[in-house]
Parts: sequence; structure tokens; C-alpha cells
Amino acid sequence: MTTLLAIGTQKGLFLATSDDRRTWQVGPAQFSGTAIYTIGVDNRGSRPRLLAAVDNSHFGPSVAVSDDLGETWAEPDSAPIAFPADTGVSVERIWQIVAGEPGVIYAGSQPSALFRSTDGGRSFELVRGLWDHPHRTEWGAGFGGQAIHTILPHPTDPARVLVAMSTGGVYRTSDGGETWAPANKGIKAYFMPDPWPEFGQCVHRVARDGADPDRLYAQNHHGVYRSTDGGDSWQSIADTLPSDFGFPMVAHPSRPGVIWNFPLTADSQRHPTELRCRVFRSTDGGDKWEAQETGLPDGPYYPVVLRDAMCADDGSPAGVYFGTRAGEVFASHDEGETWTMVAAHLPDVLSVRAVSV
Repeated sequence: MTTLLAIGTQKGLFLATSDDRRTWQVGPAQFSGTAIYTIGVDNRGSRPRLLAAVDNSHFGPSVAVSDDLGETWAEPDSAPIAFPADTGVSVERIWQIVAGEPGVIYAGSQPSALFRSTDGGRSFELVRGLWDHPHRTEWGAGFGGQAIHTILPHPTDPARVLVAMSTGGVYRTSDGGETWAPANKGIKAYFMPDPWPEFGQCVHRVARDGADPDRLYAQNHHGVYRSTDGGDSWQSIADTLPSDFGFPMVAHPSRPGVIWNFPLTADSQRHPTELRCRVFRSTDGGDKWEAQETGLPDGPYYPVVLRDAMCADDGSPAGVYFGTRAGEVFASHDEGETWTMVAAHLPDVLSVRAVSV
């Protein structure tokens, strides 16, 4: 089996391939000089479809589509994701692209909005139910902007979708996007006058357990949480982590309770804890965490891993991948037990996705 690792950076898309997930061949930059904030993967056809969020500093954001694993790309003449004229706003950036039910692709944008495609990602329509939500005017902007960066369609019920944004919190729909409700009970927002608000939390990432769709894990701006009821309530799972601050959260695609996290020091510094390059894994849903650093660089280590720059594949055992703002990319073929370097000296890594081909 060959694994394709798509690496989105501040200055282009790099595609790496491996037959054993230990040694890698990295191709040249595609969309050179253009930021790739996220890469979507649709595995429902005969071959995976790749969707790259291309953020051109001159022409603005767009979505490029490839049906041949990045050999060629199709990019529309006009932006496929755009706000209707009556909204009075424009898309600043595309933060997430995710496959939903068959034939549907979702995209999350800055400013915070959800878009839906029914033609494989070639055109999108605004999900009005979320855009017209009465809370929207009170959603704030995180340090990176006001954006929907997490989209989790339910694996068995197409009417149920969960999104998360900075800042605004977690929202859910159970009727296909017509109506939305906040789902933040138990998530603390220490920076707000009321530290337990209905909405307004600065969520950094949410992941869905690969074995239990009602079990969710969240990394917040100070706070790591688990929900066992689909987001009705959340409980802290940060006690045995060295820090409750960070950006990514990744769940194993099939093993229940297995998750990965990359903790950072307080937000004024944003360095890896103890200046050591370490991934932390839990095998019991976050009750206990263990450091995984065999094969990773020795300290002192300063680069940060962003929210979309960590992922897992569906291999057995699962492969785990992350990239840093120093342009380094690492891979583990054994669920984080050992690590090898995929690439170094790339531009800032913004996103990584692994595809089995």
C-alpha cells in the first residue's frame, strides 16, 4: 500500500509518497508561493479526490480539485466559495474542507461561515441557517481570525453536523443545517466576564472518536475536553498533560479512546512544553496521557504545530503525521511509538492529510 501525504504550507503544496511509511519521496512545490490552508480528501470514488484551499495573495481564496492524486488540478475561473451579495461580506480564507454524505463537500471559512457543495467541491452554497443565527453578530475573532476550522459530519446520520470556530464555540445541527444550537456546556472561557458562557469559547480543534461517533475531543484556548454525549456536555481531560494549551487534536480512525495532542506553553510564549518536541497520546479517552518522542528532535525545540497540521491515516497500525512552523514534517508508522522525518526546510506547515492509495 502506498501512502500519499499532502503537506499544505505558506508557500505551496508538497506531496510526499511512501510504501512503508518510513522512507518518503517529496515532490516539488505545487501552487508555488501560494498558501494552502487545508486539504480535503473525498475517498468515496474509485480514486481519492483531493481538494486544496488555495489562498492567493493577489486573486484571493479558491478551491483546486484533483482526481489523479495531484498530477493535475482543476481550478475554476471564479471563486467557488463566495458569499451572496446581500450579506455584504467576502471570503477572506478557507480553513477547512471535509467530505460529508455521498455527493456532499463542506467548507468552513473566515469570517465564520459554513458552505455546502453537491457537485464534488466545484461550487458551494452558503448554509444560511448558521449564517443567520442570532449569535453570529457576537462571535469574535481569535488570534488567527474569525473562522470555522472544524467540520464534523456525523458518519451515519447526514442531518447531524458539528462545527467549531474561533471564537464562538461549538455548534450543532440535527436537521441538515436548517437550525443550529451551541454545544459548549462544561467548556470554560476564562477570558470572558462569565467563564461558563453559552457560546463564545475559543475552540482550537475538535475530533470525533473513530469508534464512537458520540464521543468527541476538543482542544481549546486553555482547556482539553471530552464529550461522551455528542456535545451535550464536556469534561476536562487535561489533568495529566503538561499543559492545557495547544492547537491540534487527532482521533484514531478506528480504535476507541485513542487520541493525540501537541501541548504548548502559555499563550504568551507558545513553545512546546519543556522545549521538547513531543506528541502526547492517550489510549483511554484522555484520562491518562503519555509522551511520544522516539525519533523526534532533541531540545531545546521551539516550533509550533498548528491546528490542521496533524492527522492520522487508516492503516493498521495507524500512521500519525505532523508538521511544524519551522517547515519540518514527521511521520509515525506505529501510532506514535517511533517517528521519522518526512521533510525539512519547507515553508511554514499549515495542514497535513494522509491518503492510502
